[in-house]
Amino acid sequence: MQNNPTLVWVVAAALFDGDGRVLMQQRPAGKAHGGLWEFPGGKVEAAETLESALIREIEEELAIRLDPAALAPLSFAAVEGQPHVVLLYTCRQWCGTLACQEGGEAGWFTADQLDGLAMPPLDRPLARAVQNVLNGRI
Repeated sequence: MQNNPTLVWVVAAALFDGDGRVLMQQRPAGKAHGGLWEFPGGKVEAAETLESALIREIEEELAIRLDPAALAPLSFAAVEGQPHVVLLYTCRQWCGTLACQEGGEAGWFTADQLDGLAMPPLDRPLARAVQNVLNGRI
C-alpha cells in the first residue's frame, strides 16, 4: 500500500480590476519562492471553510475585505508528489485600500503580461485559467 500524504489545502484569489487586469503578489525575498509572483492567499486552517480562509488570508496579506458573495471558484492546481492543492477563486468586489502587509510587492497585470512573470509551479496553470477569463474565453 502506498503512503498517501495529508493534503494541504491552499486558497488563492484572482482579484480583477475594471481595466482587465489581475492582481499578482511578489513573495518576499526571504521566504520560499522568494521574488516569484503568485496569486495572493494561503493555507486553510482547521475548522475553516475555503471561503472564510480566503477572506482571512486576503485581509491579512492585503488589508482588504472580500465580499463573500463575489467569490467564484475558477480552477485548482496540484503537482504530483506534493501535498499542496491550490483552489483559485475570482473576485471583482472588495472593501478597503489594497496594501501589502507582509513585505513584497503587488501589481496589476494583463493576460499577456502574466506570461512574462516568474511564478511558483502551482501558480502557472492557475495563470492560464485567469488568462482565459481576461481574454473572454470563460
